[in-house]
Parts: sequence; structure tokens; C-alpha cells
Amino acid sequence: MILVVGGAGYIGSHLVKDLVEKEEVVVLDNLTTGHREAVDSRAIFVKGDLGNEEDLQMIFRSYPIKAVMHFAANSLVGESVVDPLKYYQNNVASTLTLLKVMMKFQVKNFIFSSTAATYGIPNVEIIDESTMTAPINPYGHSKLMVEQVLADFSKSYGLNYVVLRYFNAAGAHDSAVIGESHDPETHLIPIVLQQLLGSREKVSVFGDDYDTPDGTCIRDYIHVTDLAAAHILALEALLSGKKSAEVYNLGNGLGYSVKEVIETCEKVTGVKANVEMADRRAGDPARLVASSAKILNELGWKAQRNLEQIIGDAWRWHKEQKY
Repeated sequence: MILVVGGAGYIGSHLVKDLVEKEEVVVLDNLTTGHREAVDSRAIFVKGDLGNEEDLQMIFRSYPIKAVMHFAANSLVGESVVDPLKYYQNNVASTLTLLKVMMKFQVKNFIFSSTAATYGIPNVEIIDESTMTAPINPYGHSKLMVEQVLADFSKSYGLNYVVLRYFNAAGAHDSAVIGESHDPETHLIPIVLQQLLGSREKVSVFGDDYDTPDGTCIRDYIHVTDLAAAHILALEALLSGKKSAEVYNLGNGLGYSVKEVIETCEKVTGVKANVEMADRRAGDPARLVASSAKILNELGWKAQRNLEQIIGDAWRWHKEQKY
């Protein structure tokens, strides 16, 4: 049985929907940002908190957990700057509570949802796992701290883990049953689609004077279903003993500019966006694009869906507005 912490959130719920085809799944989520209705009915759902040792011990006593997958982080960069205590408390301290309980119950397999924010503002065109980590905000720092904890736990306690650093998750399940729903919404693709549906007045583009072909920032977008597939491959590698302590980037290796994303949304939907230019945001790198060569070579994973497919799936879900 697999414990998925944060399994009612955007990425966690997509992972659960695919993982239940292969494994029995228990989901732990406090529903502060997750959605109960996004959790596949085949999974066991427990409402509880990552930082509550009693909640965790109840699960480990009740179910034969063989691995844990952790998606239960706060992840808003701007909020982390304003309220770093929240991020260090939930993302670091609560994760330590989880790992403590895992060690007590001799559960040694762990998949960690990490982030490109660990790299900060890299000075390379394509980011690989050897690129220096230099976070520029508390969110990135909190994720990198956990990565260091995992490395230390591996050496001292025999923890087996895989860290997956991913870039811009986007899209929705091809069934259109689950998709991306944040409050507030900060991600470009759902913001554009909301504007095209009339629920948002405009789309703000933060800077058009970057050193990129069209002047807007370039980001690496990856379909959430492709992300789920990578997590399942990583889990299988851990459970089979093939991997014990690895870090992998997850991206498409291409990168699309803000203008390209907006234009593709217009092409897929047939609706023209109301776009407004705005000042740059502090700390926004011009380009963040990942190399996923390592996970391709070692686990055979590669992003399968392009930008049009990502936006098409997201559009179908947003038109339904499930939750």
C-alpha cells in the first residue's frame, strides 16, 4: 500500500488517479488547498495533517504502507517571501515529522515532489541535475533543505528516496474529471483560460524586454499526466531496488515564452485574449528550461505531450469547472 501525502492537490490527485490502477493507495490531506472531490474513489482518504504525529501514526498502524509519496507542500513563491514561517513549518518541520514516523515503522521508500526553485536563477541555457542549487526565496530554500535531510537520512538510516525537481506543471487529466484549481490562481495557462472563459478581466504579462526572442520569459511546461507517470516509474525503481538515492529533473527540454503560451491558448480555443503589459516581477529569470536526459537514460521517462495537448486538456476541464 502506498501513502500519498497531499493527494487531494493538483499534482497529487493526478498521481493518485493513475497509481490506483497499479497499487492500493491511502491519501492524507488536510484540504486547506486540496479538493476532496479530486481524489479517486478507489483510494482510501484520510483527512489529517502532515505535521500531526498522531494522524500519521494512525495511518501507519492501520495500513501496510511500503512507500510514501510527498506532495503536501505550500508552493507560492510570493507568499513564502511574505510568510517564511509558514513555509519552513509546513515544508520542512512537518516533513521531518513524517520522516520520523516512517523511520519508527521501518518504511524506507520515499518519493519527494521538489521544484526548479532549488536552482534559483541559473546562468545556463539548459538546467541539468549538476547545475548549482542557489534558491532565491524561502519556498526554494525549504525544498532544498528537505533534499539535504533526505540525503542525510539515507546515509544514517538507510532511507531510499527519489527527488523529482519539476518545472511548470500544467494541463488536466484527459478524462476532464480532474484539473488545476488554485485559489488564488498564479499559473499562466489557467489564468489565460479563465480570461478566455470570461471569469477574469485580463491577462497580465510581466515584462516584454527580456533577452529572449520575443522579449517575454521562457518556461518549461510539462503535462501533469506526464509528471504522474514519472512518479510511478520512480516508485517502481525504488520498490524493485534499482534506485536508492537519486535526483531527477522533469521537463520537456524545450521551453515556451509567455507570448507563445497565450497565442497557443488562443489557437486551441478560438478565442482572443485580453492582454495587458505590466512591469517585470522581481526575481523572474528570463529562461528556465530543464534537461530530463538523466531520467530518460536511467528510468526511460520522457514527456509525451506538447503545449497544444497541455492546453487542450486544460481547456476541456476548465469549461466543465468541476470544482
